[in-house]
Amino acid sequence: MEVFAEYLAKIDHPEHLARVEEVLVWVADSFPGLTPKIAWNQPMFTDHGTYIIGFSVAKQHMAVAPELAGINHFSDKIVQAGYDHTKQLVRIRWEKPVDYSLLKEMIEFNIEDKADCSTFWRSSK
Repeated sequence: MEVFAEYLAKIDHPEHLARVEEVLVWVADSFPGLTPKIAWNQPMFTDHGTYIIGFSVAKQHMAVAPELAGINHFSDKIVQAGYDHTKQLVRIRWEKPVDYSLLKEMIEFNIEDKADCSTFWRSSK
């Protein structure tokens, strides 16, 4: 996870650092075909040059960004997991556990849905 080392070093709160590192390692281990990278100062994973999922840190939560299509597809499950979301990201409050089964579903959805995608982001059409 050397690619994320500089990003992780900037997380001051030890518990937040541990959570983010745990999630990033889990994604890398669970989806070894994805490419870890830093873009827009955030850790993310790509597949054949297209964005699959990204993460960021805020004071009250870790944000997971599966793109609008992922948010729309999983909106009910996101709420059922006890998270809230915007059009672009899911907020996992620091005191809430990570629902790894939901995270797995979101990543698998994006890999499959973007299998033929040749751009980094989905078309906004």
